[in-house]
Amino acid sequence: MTISSSRARQLISRGCSAYLASVVLRGDDVTPRIEDIPIVREFGDVFPAELPNMPPDREIEFVVDLVPGTTLISKAPYRMAPAELKELRAQLQDLFDKGFIRPSVSPWGTLVLFVKKKDGSLRLCVDYHELNKVTIKNKYPLPRIDNLFDQLQGSSVYSKIDLQSGYHQLKIKPEDVSKMAFRIQYGHYEFTILLASTSSSDFMRFGT
Repeated sequence: MTISSSRARQLISRGCSAYLASVVLRGDDVTPRIEDIPIVREFGDVFPAELPNMPPDREIEFVVDLVPGTTLISKAPYRMAPAELKELRAQLQDLFDKGFIRPSVSPWGTLVLFVKKKDGSLRLCVDYHELNKVTIKNKYPLPRIDNLFDQLQGSSVYSKIDLQSGYHQLKIKPEDVSKMAFRIQYGHYEFTILLASTSSSDFMRFGT
């Protein structure tokens, strides 16, 4: 039964007991959505669901310095199932439309493969492990977790910034793009932006 506020006051004045209850819904239907955050709604162009195109030119670019005497790496593409080839074509088109890849005539060429994600979708991965072996590593230091926790000691308010496809926001130095080439059944392409499988140190330098 629902009563008005005036009726509730009358009952309380007569000595009836009153209780204040707060109802909280639980379940998937009340999971906070990113678009429900006021600042995200106000600055929607700053918080895109995905990167729409190439990042702007920056002072820092990803450099592929090779160990002296390195010979080029050139591999034939892996065999893929028909369903994988269909997914490959779709993901390649998306990367191409954004400018993240471009057709290549480089003598370099590594392999690509799919890794199944938790939700069942396929993640396109480029196998750069051989290139990584002959690349001079960037020694920019990664943060120590214990130092980070020391800095948080005594704090009560915390802020976090998580970049959307962070690695894709760093361009590869133009003269090194050819080394990022990969071969597939549909052709020969090369990446123009950084990938997570290449260098976390370069990304850390960019982020600081």
